Amino acid sequence: MQDLYRQVIMDHYKYPRNKGLISDSKGLLIHLNNPSCGDEITIQLFTYNDVIERVVHEGSGCSICCASASVMSVALEKHNIQEGIDIIKQFYELIKGLPYNTDILFKDAVAFSGVSQFPARIKCATLSWKAAEKGLISLQEASHG
Repeated sequence: MQDLYRQVIMDHYKYPRNKGLISDSKGLLIHLNNPSCGDEITIQLFTYNDVIERVVHEGSGCSICCASASVMSVALEKHNIQEGIDIIKQFYELIKGLPYNTDILFKDAVAFSGVSQFPARIKCATLSWKAAEKGLISLQEASHG
């Protein structure tokens, strides 16, 4: 099973989905970095009527960080903002090695379940998800504020 997970991670690393920021648009930009290992990520969120229409990313870092950004960008699209936040929370449960809701977590995200055995890699796997969470929470607060 670990080989399959490794293949999923390497596929998202070599062929990232939704990579590249869209410069001439109104998407919300969130930039985070992990100074302990040098990972950097910028997430761009596009929402319409409380639905996450598109998520793109740009950054540099280790294979775990970059692959996780690719998975996150696919996992959140076409969900409403609250569902996106719920998906992110389930990913955090998975990363911590805790039970998570398999019904809402994008199947490729499960490839990161082994990260819980490597505490130093948890920040790598969650960096893009934390950026997306920060953006989604700010959008949610703006729409309900």
